[in-house]
Amino acid sequence: MSADKELRKGKVKFYIDEKLFGFLNDLETDREIYIPVAGLIDEIRKNDIVSYREVDGTNGPEAIDVKITKL
Repeated sequence: MSADKELRKGKVKFYIDEKLFGFLNDLETDREIYIPVAGLIDEIRKNDIVSYREVDGTNGPEAIDVKITKL
């Protein structure tokens, strides 16, 4: 996994605690990014604005270092 060093911002589309994953939409590109439980720093909910770093996961882009932020 190679990490994008740039800190990005996104909006949580959904996060399912029971399944330990969710998705966010990047605020700049509107791309959908997978959020694995291992990528979380803060507890998140739908519509939260978060900062994150993007990595290349096995099935596409993944968010790591996900934490709640302000616009």
